[in-house]
Parts: sequence; structure tokens; C-alpha cells
Amino acid sequence: MKTYKPTTKSRRSMTSLPYRELLSGDAPYKPLLAKKSSRGGRNADGRITTRHQGGGHKRRLRVVDFSYDKKNIPAVIETVEYDPFRSAFVGLALYQDGERRYVIVPKDTKAGAEFVVAEDAPLSPGNRLPLGSIPVGTSIYNIELAPGTGASLVRSAGTFAEVVAHDAGYAQIKLPSTEVRKVSDLAWASVGAVGNEEHNLVVIGKAGRSRWLGIRPTVRGTAMNPVDHMHGGGEGRQGRGTRRAKSMWGKPTGKGQKTRTPKKYSNVFIVSRRKVGKKRRG
Repeated sequence: MKTYKPTTKSRRSMTSLPYRELLSGDAPYKPLLAKKSSRGGRNADGRITTRHQGGGHKRRLRVVDFSYDKKNIPAVIETVEYDPFRSAFVGLALYQDGERRYVIVPKDTKAGAEFVVAEDAPLSPGNRLPLGSIPVGTSIYNIELAPGTGASLVRSAGTFAEVVAHDAGYAQIKLPSTEVRKVSDLAWASVGAVGNEEHNLVVIGKAGRSRWLGIRPTVRGTAMNPVDHMHGGGEGRQGRGTRRAKSMWGKPTGKGQKTRTPKKYSNVFIVSRRKVGKKRRG
């Protein structure tokens, strides 16, 4: 991690990633850039649907390939780049047929690394193959939930899942949340762990840096009035007055409470529910 001289109070504890060492230093590949306007967490009616969003630096969207539909064609990572819309680093992959695509790169990837998407690909970081061909104990990322739908699970910096069993046409996968879930053996996944594993060690350090990232302030519910939040009101500092923590709409939140829909369609694929709180840390 990169630290700074304590020239100010906020600078004292601020840290950042050593990008000069981790990235190749190349400019983004223009044909794979797209415009994305900031909506400040508002929908088409102008109503806030996602709180604490707004402002921030102007950003251009990198069109990242999660379909990985170019099979049996080797590719080489030309550059490793920063993506302002995700915590993981992206790499510009040059396929042997001349096409370029952005992909999420695994841990310790440098420019010049190679990978291939194939059913008989070797078990080396970055290669992609069906779950049925991946042995138990292997770390994986960029996991499909159903064959051909594209990678949707385990895409954040430093994360990985583990194949723990194969049974009746399904692979049982232990996700970063500690949940064990069944996924079809015909779905595809990439071998390894997502890069930029030190992302969670970054200390923002000051409020202004959060605003650069488009993150607006979060007000505690206990600091509000009763009309504005379930935890509001009272003289001075008060407890919330209810057993369960709730959101401003009265829904259970935080503190390890179960928020999953009881009759969700995918419950049949859950082998073991995720552990929360002290159980997870233990």
C-alpha cells in the first residue's frame, strides 16, 4: 500500500494502491469505451432510488466481456488497466484472430500473460472451462449461474469461490459470502482469483475523496426525527427502541438479520446458507 506524509489530519491515515507497479500505464482502448452519464441515483421520474449517490469525477465506461464466447482461440493480455466502475482491474485481451476485448484479470497478471477459453484448457489462472471439468478444491471466479448467460458471480477485487463437490450434474460452490450453492456442471468459470486483492485495505482518509468517487454522505437513522426514520427521535442519544434494526422503510437490515425472500425461486440451489456476524468471523 502507498502511504503519505502526515501533512494534514486526513493525509495522516490515507492510503492508496501503488498503481505504477500494478498497472501497465497504457491509455484506455478507445473502440471499447462508451459514454455513461451520471444519474445521481435517480430514475427516469427524477426520484431517488439509490441513496448516497451523486457528483464525482466524470467517467467513461469500459465495455467488459463477460460472455467469453470466443472459445478455443488463445488470447494475450496486452495491457492491465484501471476501471473506474469496478474494484477489479481489467486487461485488454488480444485474441489470435485479431479481435480485442476487455476482461477482468486474475491475481498477479502482467502484460503478456496468456489465457484460453476451452473445454480442455489447462488449470492455470485466467483460463476458462466448464465447471464439470474443474476438480474439487480449485479457486474460481467469473462464474455463470446458467450455461451461456455470462459471468455474474465473483467479479469483485480479491474475491474467489471454491469448488467443494460434484453431484448429479451440479457443482457445489462455496462463495465468498460462505454460502454453498449448486450450479450446473455445464456453466463456465475462470480459474484463479480476481486481482487487486489489496483493494479492501485502502483508507479513504477524508470526506472529499468519497465525493470524488460519487459517494454522498450517509446520515445515521438515530440522528433523524421519528417521521424520517424508524430509529429517530428521543432526547439526546437514544437506543433504537426496537429489537431488530430496520431501514427507513421498516425492513430488517444489518446485524446479521435474514433479508432473503423466504420463497425465492433459487432456494432449491442453496446447499448451505451464508454465515453472518461472529459465526462468519470464526
